[in-house]
Amino acid sequence: MTPRGGRDLLEAGTPEHFAARVSAPPVDGAANAALLALVAKTFGVSRGAVRIVGGDTARLKRLFVVGEPAALARIAASLYGQQA
Repeated sequence: MTPRGGRDLLEAGTPEHFAARVSAPPVDGAANAALLALVAKTFGVSRGAVRIVGGDTARLKRLFVVGEPAALARIAASLYGQQA
């Protein structure tokens, strides 16, 4: 995740990770909150359905998204320009 990235954007990164940019600064959890909101919006789930399970203060984070697995996989594949 890149805080103060100018705009909120989730896109393909490496094969193992998504690349996220959020405009919020890394102060008082603002960047993490913006990341969770961005992921929730991108995957079409509620904000409460997304949580950080690892890397809370690191640039690389592990997230858990609650939702229908096939739908989440389709959205993830579309970020990489693939058919699921």
